[in-house]
Amino acid sequence: MSRQLSLSLATLLLCAYHAQAQTTPIAQTFTFQVSAAPTWTDTGLDLQPGDTVEISSSVDASAGGSPACEPTGVSAATADLTLPSAPAGALIARLHAQGAVPLLIGAGTELQIEDASRLFLGMNMARTAPCQGALTVKVRRMSAGSGASNAASSSTSSGTSDAQQKTRGEQLKSQLGTAAQIFMSGQFGMGKSESTASNAASWGATSDSEASSGAVSLKVSDVALDGDLRKSLDGLPRRVNDQFQNLGDMVNFVIVGNQSNVQAALQAATWHVADTDNKKAMLNAFMETYDNKDYLAMPMSTLYLFGRKQDFGYEMAEPIAMVASRHHFRIWKAPFTWKGQEVWCGAGTHDIGFAKDKRNNNVTHKIDPGVDGERDNIGGSLQKANKAKTLTYYLPANPVQDAKNATGDGYHSDGRLLVIFLAP
Repeated sequence: MSRQLSLSLATLLLCAYHAQAQTTPIAQTFTFQVSAAPTWTDTGLDLQPGDTVEISSSVDASAGGSPACEPTGVSAATADLTLPSAPAGALIARLHAQGAVPLLIGAGTELQIEDASRLFLGMNMARTAPCQGALTVKVRRMSAGSGASNAASSSTSSGTSDAQQKTRGEQLKSQLGTAAQIFMSGQFGMGKSESTASNAASWGATSDSEASSGAVSLKVSDVALDGDLRKSLDGLPRRVNDQFQNLGDMVNFVIVGNQSNVQAALQAATWHVADTDNKKAMLNAFMETYDNKDYLAMPMSTLYLFGRKQDFGYEMAEPIAMVASRHHFRIWKAPFTWKGQEVWCGAGTHDIGFAKDKRNNNVTHKIDPGVDGERDNIGGSLQKANKAKTLTYYLPANPVQDAKNATGDGYHSDGRLLVIFLAP
């Protein structure tokens, strides 16, 4: 991406979102199903300091089971529970993937977010589940600066409020203004300074304790892979490279399926194809926001595998955070097939903020060093969309477990590939 075109793109995005903010509501509501399982449900909601989150829950009658789980719990608190001070089976939450103390939610509560975090939901379980079934959980997020705390007091008889009728313009101006400033002054060398780099590294960044590794619960087959496929996977390059032949991200997943099926499955799992042409990207950004839609196809850099650039790049993020934070991956069609089906090799990482590019001291995206989390997030999204027939882990020969990407940031992995066989 050239400096001038990228600068224009960032500026256009900022202006377009300012225009869009005149009609976009400030509050967003999401619905999740939380099952009676010992694992956490990753809502995918990245929260910012100052956000207000309202959570309410009810019994999912369609889930069945006896005794049925209740949001407030079904029996007394015991020492072996995830949250020992709360009733067994009660709805709980935590704000980081690892190391965070769970919070009791029950039938409903309101959270004031103080630190950048991510919302996970679960039931207060021990080794033996105290109840059966599932809960339906509604999460209403009101972004920082929206005046959400005054919404309840200003409600009208129709159930709406003055605060709810306002736009998210102030929020967009603040967050995108910061993002665009960093994006332009750091990434492209426009008046960069040590203070700029410092701000870039911290804005939107997530600590290692917030890494998504282990947050996604996958249903993985323990059936061994076909011998021919294993042999082909052992022969794959382990890492991709940039245009200067610097080794970078690891190849951490494989999708088995023909191109049309792969594209349809990823679309169903709400992945967006990244723009590849800078001029087209600027036009798309303008048209999407002019039509009051979110632009979710920010271009990504070109990397190489099998001696050629990626065939496709996909990303998933909230529109406000797209400049700085996104889930994304690149895929290349492998030079072999398996039982008549194409095989696609992928390298996935989670952008969590900005960091200094070790190659040129500019500012670039910082990745979550626990790259297994993004690998599993990709598989989990396809599984959730009912597009994955089978998921299997495979440890290839000479696995990558500790390395650095092309910009100099370190990452770590258990070295396994996630092999995803698409549903017909």
